[in-house]
Amino acid sequence: MRLLLLEDDSILGEGLRDYLRSEGHVVEWFTHLADVQGMNGEPFDALLVDWSLPDGTGIDWIRSLRRTDQSVPVIMLTARDRLADRIQGLDSGADDYLVKPFAPEELSARLRALARRNAAAVLERRRFGQVEVSTTARQAWLDDRPVDLTAREWAVLEALVLRAGRIVTKADLSQLIHGFDGDVTSNVLEVHISALRRKLTKDLIETVRGLGYRVPT
Repeated sequence: MRLLLLEDDSILGEGLRDYLRSEGHVVEWFTHLADVQGMNGEPFDALLVDWSLPDGTGIDWIRSLRRTDQSVPVIMLTARDRLADRIQGLDSGADDYLVKPFAPEELSARLRALARRNAAAVLERRRFGQVEVSTTARQAWLDDRPVDLTAREWAVLEALVLRAGRIVTKADLSQLIHGFDGDVTSNVLEVHISALRRKLTKDLIETVRGLGYRVPT
């Protein structure tokens, strides 16, 4: 998953970023609301948002997102543990609410639950010809044999599978692997696409000339 983490505590933010990256996620970490203004329209699979920030509140930012009909899942990360706070957070548009301090393993589990709920059409093991993919198990199989993928390759495959039948632009896929590769070029993306085709059959990922890539349904 490509995640946006909005957390002003440098120790917690850095720890969560590193842990989630070790789990195979791509994480963009910001400490101020002003930092994320330029990210509007960027493709994220989930937002992890602190309530209290140096230049505003995460709860107001979530409300503004929902007013523009953005449906990206949101998990609030906050020390506010009163019932009234939890109700306010959920009513403001958050999909889940996690009280600090928490174990990063619990956050990872909640992200998996969000992925299951928001990809209900994706079966536990969804078949594409000779290939099967499980986004919850983060595993791909070719002719029932598990295939080892790098974190970068999995990020690209997951993005395509979750949007099966739809064209995913090169720009969006490049953003997904940006957290791994820093200065991402189209050549880097093509290397990952080629590796996936080599490992999982060349017919799995279709090139839509001039637009991007697609996994046919």
